[in-house]
Amino acid sequence: MAENENAQVQPAIDSDSDAESMSDVLRDVVDIAPGDLVQGEVLVIDNDKQVIVGLGGGQEGIIPPRELSTERFDHPSEVVKVGDVIDVVVLRDVKDKEQGSFVLSKKRVDQRKVWEDLQKIYDNGETIDAPVTRVVKGGLTVDAGVRGFVPASQMDVQYISDLNQFEGNTYTFKILEIDPNERQLILSRKVLLEAEQSKEREAALESLEVGSTVKGTVVRLTNFGAFVNVGGVDGLVHISEISHERIGHPKDKLSTGDEVEVKVLSVDKEQERISLSIKDNLPGPWDNLEEEIPVGSVVKGKVKRVTDFGAFVEVKPGVEGLVHISEMAHKHVETPHEVVAKDEEIDVKVLSISPEEERISLSIKALEDAPEPQQKESSKKSSPKPDVKQPSLRDEDEDSSFTLGDQIGDQLSSFMNNDDEE
Repeated sequence: MAENENAQVQPAIDSDSDAESMSDVLRDVVDIAPGDLVQGEVLVIDNDKQVIVGLGGGQEGIIPPRELSTERFDHPSEVVKVGDVIDVVVLRDVKDKEQGSFVLSKKRVDQRKVWEDLQKIYDNGETIDAPVTRVVKGGLTVDAGVRGFVPASQMDVQYISDLNQFEGNTYTFKILEIDPNERQLILSRKVLLEAEQSKEREAALESLEVGSTVKGTVVRLTNFGAFVNVGGVDGLVHISEISHERIGHPKDKLSTGDEVEVKVLSVDKEQERISLSIKDNLPGPWDNLEEEIPVGSVVKGKVKRVTDFGAFVEVKPGVEGLVHISEMAHKHVETPHEVVAKDEEIDVKVLSISPEEERISLSIKALEDAPEPQQKESSKKSSPKPDVKQPSLRDEDEDSSFTLGDQIGDQLSSFMNNDDEE
């Protein structure tokens, strides 16, 4: 904005100084023209809320309400008072000289000073605090003494769908771009949040010790695990480290925002990677298992997997036992699928437990009565043989007994006698 060479820009007057009166200062102001930056004394605040300013040499100007301040007000007395010495810029001449010779603006002078201050802040890499005034297309406007603009992507480190939550609140911003001539001021809150998070991550990585237990907040769930924020840095709890039992998805056990205790498994400071475990802080499912389900007891379980050699049955969360194919039925079983199906609930008997090896043997057939052995029958049934008594060659009565030789001898003797008679 050009300044008239003949117009004098007066320094601010110290209210405590009695060296010279305001009239003496203003007496030297001559040849005022549009664009000049001058000082004047507030003389009157009229009924139209216009401020009448004395410029010296009998010259006066008016400040319309819209040119008084960058901030909203109900009455000009909230901004200036009669007797105040203020800096103003001459906007134009006024043909009607009754109320003053010039139209003045205090707001534009204040804005010029604001731009100068903002430029210094930008050059020094400093920040400003400013309230959010409105939600507009593509972002937010803020009151930094002048109008500033915050793109939606620069308001937070995460995507924000509803920007109305920020309206009316005051935040700290960093200046990304500034151009006083174009009255352009682009601000960012995101870069400050990212810098703050980076410092928190560095501090967290330094403080975390492998094997320690810390508290954290679940910030994100994925198919392969859950990300937990611990002291400003996110660590991964793999799905296998969430629970002792098998789960299909982290959401089966966790929700975003949950407060959890985790054990630090590993820390990679260079890659900023942290591995965490939830289940390591939980009681093991095999602890005291022999007391809960002793050998010989019957428990109800759920078939989790069916293989060629048997079925794995979950008898409590995190504990699966094997029913070998030989323990499925008393009869011969070709494949376990003939007897059980996945997700089926069945009763099983505990045959053996080895907590150290995390193994448990189960049986289905032990709960069933074994069939009685069947007797084999011959294809033909033989009739009972009669009791045949062999004839005795000797009579039981020895007196009447005779031998075969006796019979033959008698017959031979008789034959011989007949031949002699002839």
